[in-house]
Amino acid sequence: MNKVVANAKEALSKVDLHDGMTIMAGGFGLCGIPENLIEALRDSGIKDLTIISNNAGVDDFGLGLLLKTRQIKKMVSTYVGENSIFEQQFLNNELEIEFVPQGTFAERIRAGGAGIVGFYTPTGVGTKIAEGKETRTIDGREYLLERGLTAELSLVKAWRGDRLGNLLFRKTARNFNPMMATAGKVTIVEVEELVDAGTIDPDIIHTPGIFVDYIFQGKNYEKRIEQRTTRPRA
Repeated sequence: MNKVVANAKEALSKVDLHDGMTIMAGGFGLCGIPENLIEALRDSGIKDLTIISNNAGVDDFGLGLLLKTRQIKKMVSTYVGENSIFEQQFLNNELEIEFVPQGTFAERIRAGGAGIVGFYTPTGVGTKIAEGKETRTIDGREYLLERGLTAELSLVKAWRGDRLGNLLFRKTARNFNPMMATAGKVTIVEVEELVDAGTIDPDIIHTPGIFVDYIFQGKNYEKRIEQRTTRPRA
């Protein structure tokens, strides 16, 4: 199977895009987000999306672009504090939110990718997170049952990838991307550098190509910083 496509638009044309899809999008803050794929998803016009992502970008960048065009119906996230559009839509009951503790979020995705339907965790016991969830006492401690997360489509950003889909992530961008690559029915990856098969040392591959359906070299990466804090010079 030839996994290499020219760009994000071609990659999405290979997928059965439809309203109401559940989509995972990698990234931590604005680090390691699939910038090209998010823009192409916006341009596709599909709506009523459930997006599983650590956060919702900012007003004019990242997943904020999809909020601006009202293509997102529900967010499954851990943090949303940088996006005023998100806040407005939530307060107006125009956007559903499922908040998930960050460690639980990571494990739910990992479990989904591994075919594990659920797991027990003490995180969230006695809080709103626990409402409506099964609990169990094990060795005298109460635990919540959390379900694994999967998606119809995973959008992933990697630093380097080869034509077989083997991936390397760089520093903080190695956040939720590797787990999301395993948890999507279809996984599309954009990379900063696309290399020939055999170029990457097999011992340092983070995500094997077996999890990747389509891959392309992205362009025009902005790599913005959400909150820049500097110290005055002496």
